[in-house]
Amino acid sequence: MQFTADEITAIWLSLKVATIATLASLPLAIACAYVLARKEFWGKSIVNGLVHLPLVLPPVVTGYLLLVTFGRRGPVGSALESCCGIVFSFRWTGAALACAVMAFPLVVRAIRLAIEAIDPRLEAAAATLGARPSMVFFTVTLPLALPGILAGAIIGFAKALGEFGATITFVSNIPGETQTIATSIYSYTQAPGGDDNALRLTLVSVAIAMLALIASELLARRIMRKGADL
Repeated sequence: MQFTADEITAIWLSLKVATIATLASLPLAIACAYVLARKEFWGKSIVNGLVHLPLVLPPVVTGYLLLVTFGRRGPVGSALESCCGIVFSFRWTGAALACAVMAFPLVVRAIRLAIEAIDPRLEAAAATLGARPSMVFFTVTLPLALPGILAGAIIGFAKALGEFGATITFVSNIPGETQTIATSIYSYTQAPGGDDNALRLTLVSVAIAMLALIASELLARRIMRKGADL
C-alpha cells in the first residue's frame, strides 16, 4: 500500500490536530468534570447542558458558531488576532479548536463517571487529616480517577481524529493546512477515480483508532493493578 504525498500530509495533520485538541482540552475537562461530580450550585443543570450541547447540535451548527465567534470578524477571533496574533479560521489551529469542542463532552462524561465512582469518604478522610481541598484533589481524587481520565482522553482523541462537520464548516478543506483524514476521504469520494485513495485513508483511520483503544485498555489495566497493589 503506497500513499501519495497528499495522503501522508493529511495523516500527519490529523494526528497533530487530534493530539493538540486532546491535550489542550483535558485540563479544562478534568476541572469541569470535578465540578459537575462534586459540587452543587444554582444553574448546574444549565452548565451540564452547555457542556453536552455539541453532542446534540448538528456539527455544522457548531462549526458555524465557531466561525462567527472565532473567525477574524468574530468578537473573540478579532480580539485574539489584534492582541496576540492568533488566528483560528481557515488554519490548522482552528481545526484543533473544532475537534476539541466536539470531543469535549465525551471527555468530560468519562472523567465525571470516574470521579463519581470514587468513595467520597476517602476524600473526607484526607480532609480530616488536615489536607487542603487542592491537596485532596491532587493526592486522592486525581490518582483514583486516572483510569477514567485516560479513557476520556483516548475517546476524545478518537473523536477528534474523525471529526468532519464542524471542521469543514469552520476551517474549510484546504490541502496541507486544514485537510485531515476525514475531509480527505470526503474529497476523494467526490472525485472520479478517488475510491482507492479513500479506502487507504479509511483503513489508516480504523487502524489508528483501534491502536488507541487497545493502548487505553492496556494502560487502564496496568494502572488498576498498581492501585490494587498499593
